[in-house]
Amino acid sequence: MNIELAQVITHIIGFLITVWLLKKFAWKPLLSMMEERRQKIRDEFDRIDTEKQEAEKLRAEYENSLKNIEAERRQKIAEAVNEANKVASDIKMNAQQEARGIISRTNEQLERDVAKAKVQLKEEMVSITLSAAEKVLHEKLDDRKERELIGRFIDGIEKA
Repeated sequence: MNIELAQVITHIIGFLITVWLLKKFAWKPLLSMMEERRQKIRDEFDRIDTEKQEAEKLRAEYENSLKNIEAERRQKIAEAVNEANKVASDIKMNAQQEARGIISRTNEQLERDVAKAKVQLKEEMVSITLSAAEKVLHEKLDDRKERELIGRFIDGIEKA
């Protein structure tokens, strides 16, 4: 195996020229392309981090809003219950007043009816007494006939 010096030097010179050409024309564009790619990836990660922070901020706002909505819902329910209790109390009070009024009117009506019945009873008693006195006066009777007449009269009243 003979190594030829001229051939080795030619290979070295060719290699160096190829490296110089690659460095001049290919290496810089390749490095700049890789740098662009690296920057693009960095920008993408920054954008993702920003969006993640914004999403986290929105999530926190939504959770806060949900808590506020829940508190408002509880407050509205409490207000509705209080209002319903107030309305129920008003209805109960009105019903009690109305019942008292009905009872009062019924008592007054009963008192009028009792007074009316007393007047009618008195008039009937007067009428009955007058009728009995009239019969007694028309007939001058002895004690036995008077008792018999009054007995018939009382029987007539009982039947009526």
